[in-house]
Amino acid sequence: MKRFGITGWKNAGKTTLTARLVTEFTARGISVSTIKRSHHSVDLDPGATDTNTHRRAGASEVMLASDTRYAILKEHAQEPPKLDDLIARLAPVDLVLIEGFKAETHPKIEAHRAKAAQGLIATNTPSVMAIATDTPLTLERDIPQFDLDDIDAIADFISDLLGLAT
Repeated sequence: MKRFGITGWKNAGKTTLTARLVTEFTARGISVSTIKRSHHSVDLDPGATDTNTHRRAGASEVMLASDTRYAILKEHAQEPPKLDDLIARLAPVDLVLIEGFKAETHPKIEAHRAKAAQGLIATNTPSVMAIATDTPLTLERDIPQFDLDDIDAIADFISDLLGLAT
């Protein structure tokens, strides 16, 4: 499975860019899965539910299944999961889009909005291969810049870089 990341600071447009790329790639016939990194404690099953009772009782994994989807809740008490381990759990697809995981070495594009007023991650992160921005930037590295709304061009760039057939 090919992997490509979307990184950036808070409120830079990462989730919007990721969702728009999923729509574009699937329209091109490319199967896509996503992984989203959160720095918050995530509890998808709070309260007095049966699956929460299973987790509190000590189950290391609990699968919640319905007729239309399922979720696996995995406890990681010792250390955060590794990105490779998360990807290995996914069913095979053509492309895995990874939102967040700034420090990982997979190729990525940085989402940047002028109003976020943060420095660029790309300055010190060689795995950032391009910038998607709402304002032209003067970069310290020679990497492509795309308009944040030019999803076709961004998807073409990713496809070319990864050798995805579209």
